Amino acid sequence: MSIDLDTITAIDVHVHAERNEGEQQDPLTGEILAAAAAYFGGHPPQPTAQEVADHYRERQMLAVIFTVDDEAGMGRRRLGNEQVLEAAQRNPDVLIPFASVDPHKGKLGVREARELIERGVRGFKFHPNIQRFWPNDREFYPLYEVIAQAGLIALFHSGTTGIGAGMPGGGGVHLKYSNPMAVDDVAADFPELNIILAHPSFPWQDEALAVAVHKPNVYIDLSGWAPKYFPEILIRYTNTQLAHKMLFGSDYPLITPDRWLREFAQLPIKDEVRPLVLKQNAARLLGLC
Repeated sequence: MSIDLDTITAIDVHVHAERNEGEQQDPLTGEILAAAAAYFGGHPPQPTAQEVADHYRERQMLAVIFTVDDEAGMGRRRLGNEQVLEAAQRNPDVLIPFASVDPHKGKLGVREARELIERGVRGFKFHPNIQRFWPNDREFYPLYEVIAQAGLIALFHSGTTGIGAGMPGGGGVHLKYSNPMAVDDVAADFPELNIILAHPSFPWQDEALAVAVHKPNVYIDLSGWAPKYFPEILIRYTNTQLAHKMLFGSDYPLITPDRWLREFAQLPIKDEVRPLVLKQNAARLLGLC
C-alpha cells in the first residue's frame, strides 16, 4: 500500500460513493437523497468512487470509502463493491476500500464477503436501518465470523438517519434497528472483531459511549453530524476515556470534510487529543502504522 502517513493531514473513516461510473442513479436513490439533503441542508453531489479519490487527494487525506447494499431493505439497485475496489486499486495513496453485503443474503452473502476479502477490502459497512436487520440476530453471525477471521473491521451505522427523514413514514425506515446496544451483543460475542459505531448515536448517545468504554474492540466515528451540534457528553468522553477510540469521519458527500474540520477546530478538544481523532487512532486501527 503506497500511503505516506507523514504527508497525510487526516483520515476520514466514513465516506460514501453515491454513483457508479457511467451509470444513471437509481430514481429511488435520487428521491431518498433529496430527503437526506433537506435533512442535512444543501444539495450534496453524488460522486463516483474516482471523484471521491480526486476530492480527498486535493486535501491530502485518506478516505475509507464504501457504498451500502440495501437492495432487500429499500428496493433500490445496489452500488457496486466492484467499483469501489477498482477505484482503490487505481488510487492506493488515498482510498481504503470497505465493502457492503446485505446480511439477508445468507450463505450467498458469506460467499461474497470471502471473495471481497480475497480481493483486498479492509472492512465492511452495515446500515441496520435501511438493511432492516437486528445486528445481534444470530442468523447473521456467520457473516461476522468471516470478517473476524480475516482480522477486518465491521462498521455499523448507529442512531437516527437522514435517509427517509421527512418522507411519509420516514420512507419506511425503522430507527429501532440502530440502537448501539444491539451491537454490544456482537462486540461481546466477537471480541476479536474490531467494530466502529458510526455517528453520534442520537437518541442513544449515552449507550454508545457506554459500549465503547466497556468493550475494547468498539470505536466511534464522529461522522454524520456537524461538530457544532456535538453534545457536551460526547466532547467530554472524547477528551478523556475515549480519546484513543474516537475517529474522524465526515459522511461525505452529505457533510464535507472541509466543513467538519472547520467546526471541529472550534470545539474545546485538548491539543493532545486532536491528532488522535484526526489521524492517529484510525491509522492504528487500520493497521497503517
